Amino acid sequence: MSDVPDFEPQEHELRYVALADHVVARIDAGELVPGARLPPERELAVEYGVAYLTVRRAMAELRDRGRIKTVHGKGTFVAPPVEPE
Repeated sequence: MSDVPDFEPQEHELRYVALADHVVARIDAGELVPGARLPPERELAVEYGVAYLTVRRAMAELRDRGRIKTVHGKGTFVAPPVEPE
C-alpha cells in the first residue's frame, strides 16, 4: 500500500505540473527508487488518464528538476539523489 495519494489534480493546477509533482511524491516515498526505469510515456499517459503530450511535458519538467534522466535508446530512469552543497 502506498503513502502517496491518488493522482487528482485540482482545477487550478496545470496537469503536467501536477503529474510531475505526483511522480516526485512517488520517488520521495520510495515507490520509485534511484535507477528504476519508468514506464514508456504512452503507458504513463494511460495509467494517469492524461494526454501523451501532458506526460511528455511532465517528463521535461522532471528532467529540469533533476529527478529523472533519459538515455536515448534505453529509457527514462529515476535520477540518484542530489547531494546538498
